[in-house]
Amino acid sequence: MRALSPAVNDPTTAVQVLNPIEAFLHTVGRIGLRSSYVLADDHGRQRLVVPGRTWEEYLQVGVTEIREYGSTSLQICRRLRALLDGLLETLSAEHLPAVRMELEFLEEAVERQFTDPRRRAMARTADPQGIGGG
Repeated sequence: MRALSPAVNDPTTAVQVLNPIEAFLHTVGRIGLRSSYVLADDHGRQRLVVPGRTWEEYLQVGVTEIREYGSTSLQICRRLRALLDGLLETLSAEHLPAVRMELEFLEEAVERQFTDPRRRAMARTADPQGIGGG
């Protein structure tokens, strides 16, 4: 969030942070998550039960603040769209509603931030680098 603050304004750093977030979301989206995890001692006695997170919660944590603080940046919008489009293409149907909802949030942010039709079209274009490279 520091990279996206008005004082620093470094969207490239936020774009780079999205790379491992995307890899994590793809990985976690393909494995089964548990509702809780049990930690035991050396004798196998249960000592602690830790609640688990859902994949949808990981998705929200991974993209919400970056979208909220970075929605004025073409670079952030393009990279986030590429991330979400990639998740739509590879994950199972159970995860797709959450991804579609995040795409709707991104679309709303683009509509608010980019009044010029050409810049809005650019912001809607998925780009894994965020900057329009090949």
